[in-house]
Amino acid sequence: MQYTFVSFVIVREAEGVQAASGQFRIRCWRHPERLLLIPGKAIAALGRPRAGATIREHHLSEPAKPIAIYVDADACPVKAEVYRVAERCALKVFVVSNSAIQIPKSPLIERVLVGSNSDAADDWIAERVSRGAIVITADVPLAHRCVRAGADVISPTGRALTDASIGMALATRDLMADLRSAGQVTGGPKPFQPRDRANFLSALDLAVVRLKRDGFGV
Repeated sequence: MQYTFVSFVIVREAEGVQAASGQFRIRCWRHPERLLLIPGKAIAALGRPRAGATIREHHLSEPAKPIAIYVDADACPVKAEVYRVAERCALKVFVVSNSAIQIPKSPLIERVLVGSNSDAADDWIAERVSRGAIVITADVPLAHRCVRAGADVISPTGRALTDASIGMALATRDLMADLRSAGQVTGGPKPFQPRDRANFLSALDLAVVRLKRDGFGV
């Protein structure tokens, strides 16, 4: 695997770079929150770049951070689709739930059984995800926490929740909760449809492709 980015900025020089040893601290311009430690030998051919120098169109041979999928599994209707994509793309999956759930026998799929506390599964997932993680959940507050941590979040219906959309999703959730408590809304969410399953698969495939393009591996 390789990191492949368009541009890097040297944040601080490391000792011993002349001898192709030590490490550079570099930042990807596409994702400035991503600060990486790269062995000096990986870019020794460039000489001795100064702090603030830009490295363009360079491929680094450092192993990429693996993509992992976290499933908020209680009542999740698309677990089978997640397993299918994980096996095809060789991705690690964490199936997190409050109760025991049967999972396929695969080294890629790990069951995580948390406590009975209603927030236990949410906390377990939110405390572990970062950029490179894909979270599958219909829970909007959990989605909000994961988006803030840098993860990709997809609902079981295939809706991608992002920085741009999570605020509206939270506001809608709160509004519906108020209407239900006032007795003005009595119905629940729409029934899960076959097209939702297809939309979910498309969204998950797209998220995996996008993360691989951004330098994450398997």
